[in-house]
Amino acid sequence: MQKFSFVAGMLPALGLLFTGSLAVAGPIAVKDGQRIAFLGDSITEGGWGNPVGYVRLVLAGLATNGVQAKATPAGISGHKSNQMLERLDRDVLAKKPDWMTLSCGVNDVWHGEKGVPLDQYKTNIATIVARAQAAGVKVVLLTSTPIGENLENANNAKLAPYNEYLRALAREKDCLLADLSAAFAAKLKALPPGSKGNRLTSDGVHMNPSGNQLMAVTVLRTLGLDEAQLKSAEGMWKEIPGGANLGASFSDGTGKPLAVSAALTLREQEQLEAVAVKQGRTLNELLQGLVTEEGKRLLKPSGEFATVQAIFEAKQEKEVRVTLQKRFRERLQELLKK
Repeated sequence: MQKFSFVAGMLPALGLLFTGSLAVAGPIAVKDGQRIAFLGDSITEGGWGNPVGYVRLVLAGLATNGVQAKATPAGISGHKSNQMLERLDRDVLAKKPDWMTLSCGVNDVWHGEKGVPLDQYKTNIATIVARAQAAGVKVVLLTSTPIGENLENANNAKLAPYNEYLRALAREKDCLLADLSAAFAAKLKALPPGSKGNRLTSDGVHMNPSGNQLMAVTVLRTLGLDEAQLKSAEGMWKEIPGGANLGASFSDGTGKPLAVSAALTLREQEQLEAVAVKQGRTLNELLQGLVTEEGKRLLKPSGEFATVQAIFEAKQEKEVRVTLQKRFRERLQELLKK
């Protein structure tokens, strides 16, 4: 799973921009100063490591509405219910959280023969919930997001009873339920017929910004935020630095491509998408066009090098990439100012 960097403390600071200016309109379940443990797999790990991962967005959404919560991130890539049960005390209960969200099921199914059968999954999840509640921790169960955005595939058919169990357990044990499975299904079914490509994930499983936002909205709604509060949260999310990481690469076919990137906000990404639409292009086509134009300026006759391969042969790729990256970011800023 891709790793992301994040400036420590940034979200609380962003939240303070809003705290005090907005009245809490409804009974939000999480109270100011409480700690939430987020137990899960790579989706949860990415939800903390990504500036606009769903864990970060949940905290920011609460802060926007006057609730400064603390986080105990406990997502580990590849983990299944048996592994989460094994580390429950160490990674969650020892940290004394007030709340725990539990996101588990994707790997239990997706890993096939190395996964966890439904009967054992039920035992593991029930034990996790019982032990958390016995420790005084309030539990929010998250149904699993799809395994591939084709809801009719074999993995999602196999995943369905796992999610049904979570819904039943939430009723039985008086847990809050964030029904991500239903939310994702509704979103995907609402897409125009014939839609292609992943819309909510980067690879069919792990979240892109839209998927992370849908997860966060569903969790926050479960915690009691009303539509006005959610709208305030969504507005703030768009201003988080580094929320969008846009990239492209330049190659003339003679050497390795020179990759560049720019960390922007989600609002800036939306602005660039609007520019691309006006030009009759996708955002990726717009970005690729910019880096290609700037890359060609590095080659003869206007530049120093005959080919991209010559850049690598001269061992100048790092310096050239810095120049190309600078020009790429400058071009993006020019578009954003229009």
